[in-house]
Amino acid sequence: MCVPARMRAKPQIPADIEEYRDEHWCREATRQVETPFQAERFIEQVGFAACLTDSRRPGPSLYVAVCGRRDVVMPRNPQKDPETSLTWTLKDEVLRRGHIYYGKLARGKAMFVAPRMIPYFHAVWSVRKSEEKHRLSRHAQEILRVLRREWEMSTGDLRDESGVKDRTAFTRSLDELQAAMIVVPSAVFYQPKFTYIWSLAVGRFPDALRRRVSREAGLREIARCFLAGAGMTIPGELARVTGLSRPDAGLGNRALVDEGYAERLAPGFYRLAASRAFAQEGSSESGDFSQQE
Repeated sequence: MCVPARMRAKPQIPADIEEYRDEHWCREATRQVETPFQAERFIEQVGFAACLTDSRRPGPSLYVAVCGRRDVVMPRNPQKDPETSLTWTLKDEVLRRGHIYYGKLARGKAMFVAPRMIPYFHAVWSVRKSEEKHRLSRHAQEILRVLRREWEMSTGDLRDESGVKDRTAFTRSLDELQAAMIVVPSAVFYQPKFTYIWSLAVGRFPDALRRRVSREAGLREIARCFLAGAGMTIPGELARVTGLSRPDAGLGNRALVDEGYAERLAPGFYRLAASRAFAQEGSSESGDFSQQE
């Protein structure tokens, strides 16, 4: 008898893999992230990370690294939670410093991306300038036209200049431009009123975004980056973390098997090859997040 997908048991992560992730994703009290410099070091090590996800979502997370606990769950009133507040403050400071890519990428996921990984994400999700008229909405094109003239603008000024007055349409269009890795938030201000400053991504990360990488290489390296920190991936996990489709995630994982970087245990289950796992363990032990800038 066929068992409905929703009734199937969720694949369990082995205990040794959970411990591996604790170390690599800073889910330990001894490796908590507390400063902007430590936040940047954390993102550089993991390659990419979510901002405010908790233990209910897979993958590395700045919030979980700030908490330093594997089983952390965000409280119902995060405004009063000191760990959530610190994560938000660190996000703002990392944004201002401009060393790490940040934006809403595929499926609206707010994500930090280390500079070394930008070309691979761009290879998968970017929209070429020649394709913008066909792939971007009219409102997104109007906003982009203004930003290419001004380079950076606050939310209110950009809405006025672009003529996209409807807040919902404006937000949706900015999300569209972020997902295509064309526009990024570059600063946030809370006084005299809350606003983001929006910039062209290529203005902040010109070398990384102009580097030519094939889509196949992008999928492979995103899968490699995740597996290096996760130790193992279960069905659907890479897709859920990154916003990739499941077929694309499979292509990336199988490319790692072909080169001997990963082992395929069963359909959808991939584990870091034993020799690679040993090398990763050594590199992780050498990392120190206690250093101050």
